[in-house]
Amino acid sequence: MYAVIKTGGKQYRVAAGDVIKVEKLDGEVGATVDLSEVLMVGGDQPKIGAPTVDGAKVSAEVLEQGKADKVLIFKKKRRHKYRRTRGHRQHQTVLRISDINVA
Repeated sequence: MYAVIKTGGKQYRVAAGDVIKVEKLDGEVGATVDLSEVLMVGGDQPKIGAPTVDGAKVSAEVLEQGKADKVLIFKKKRRHKYRRTRGHRQHQTVLRISDINVA
């Protein structure tokens, strides 16, 4: 069984035991997080939500709170001695999907 969830403005296809990196969610390491925006539940009898599946939720365990790899932003105007370099590291949460519940 798998599910398509939405969190942080992105959609993820997950199954039990999967490890995913998502935008930062509140929760300590080792805590359980319930994701209630389930767009689809697949398997023998798939259910598609409009826009979400009623009563469905995905439980996940927080493995890590950290930052993603650095993204460099470089601005330049030729022939004007203008160069700017900036970096950005997005906060992220690493989750292990433990269970998919369909009511």
